[in-house]
Formats: sequence, C-alpha cells, structure tokens
Amino acid sequence: MQTTPENERHRTIRSFVRRAGRLTPSQQRALQELWPAYGVDYGLDAVDFEMLFGRRAAVTLEIGFGNGDTFVRQALQDPGADFLGIEVHEPGVGHCLLQAHEAGVSNLKIIKHDALDVLANQVAPNTLQRVNVYFPDPWPKKRHHKRRMIQPAFLALIHTRLEADGTLHIATDWKNYAEHIDEVFEHSDLFSCDERREHAGDEPLDRPTTKFEQRGLRKGHRIWDWRFRKTTHNQ
Repeated sequence: MQTTPENERHRTIRSFVRRAGRLTPSQQRALQELWPAYGVDYGLDAVDFEMLFGRRAAVTLEIGFGNGDTFVRQALQDPGADFLGIEVHEPGVGHCLLQAHEAGVSNLKIIKHDALDVLANQVAPNTLQRVNVYFPDPWPKKRHHKRRMIQPAFLALIHTRLEADGTLHIATDWKNYAEHIDEVFEHSDLFSCDERREHAGDEPLDRPTTKFEQRGLRKGHRIWDWRFRKTTHNQ
C-alpha cells in the first residue's frame, strides 16, 4: 500500500518528538542481536500478520509503548493473541527487546517508526482487533494542540484498519486532553463509546498500569480511560 497525498498531509505534523536518549550498552546489543527475532523493518508493503506471527490470531496494535514493560506484560497475559508495538524512542525499543527476550514471549513484534506511516502503509484494512493508545504526549500548550495524536484524521485511519467490532482503547492523565478527546469523538460517528472512566489510578480499563500513569499520579493528576468500538454503518 502506497502513501497517499492525504496520508502525506498527516505526516507533515508529527505527534511526537524524537528524544535523543542515550542507549545503554545492553540496549544497543539488543537492537543489534534481538531485532531479527522481534523487529519488523519499516516498508511500504502491508504486513501479513499470519505469516509474521506464524499463526492466525487476533492482533492488538499498541502505539507508543514507551519502555515496553506493560506491552510485554500484556503479551504474556494473553498468549492467544498477537501484539504489534510501535515506538520511535530507541532506548525504549532496546529495553522492550530485552524484556521480551527475558520473558520468552513469542507473540510480540516491534516496528521502530512513526505510527501514522505504519498504519498507512504496513497495516492492511480490517486486520486489527484492538488498538491501544496509552498516555500519548498531551501537548498541553494550546499552540501545540494540532500535534495531538487523537484527531479526526487519526480516527478515520484507525477505523479502516480495525476489524468489524474492533476496539480503540485510550488513556490520559491530562484533563485538557481528556476534554479534547471527548470533543473529537463527540463529532465522529466512526466509533461508539463502550465505556469511559475517570479514576485515581485504581480502576484502569482492561489494561495494566503504566510508567507514565504512575508519573501523572505522583503529580496529583486524575486518570481517564475510554474503550471505543468501531461502527460499521458508514461502510
């Protein structure tokens, strides 16, 4: 699948900043030695998930898995599903590779690239059972709101990649971003809201607690969780 002019416009505003974190020697070795086992190189052709994982199973995509601790935990807890993670931060990818290898998981793969490019080119339509976006960069300054990942164009792209009745799970600890998310979905008929929770870190919605969540809680933030389900009446 080739990048379209519409997808090219999506790529002009990035929802992330490439942080120049320092790789530890073990992370560097992991990127060199473990990538063949867990890594998927970025390309312009759609990935055959059945061939990639060696079986036919429901596929969960996680966008921005950070250091990968909770991502690996989810794969361990649900061996009947397959997990594809996207992250651009190299130290986080290296850490995730080490955790996956130590845990011995076989149902986890990683792509180190921009998520919008991956969704546009490497994920075929109607192939994902679930998409997780946990604690994306809130871009709190008003002039940066256009960089937020949760936007109408992102919903439209995710909608095409989810299977019928597939789900989109989102969590944030920023009140202003929660209000933004509510507004974006209120004006979209591509998804219906199955559940929305506001809590103090004690009621995560069908997910593990994350490092970013714990950091927000230490700052006194509340947590917002949503589970949205793909609607099909427009297809």
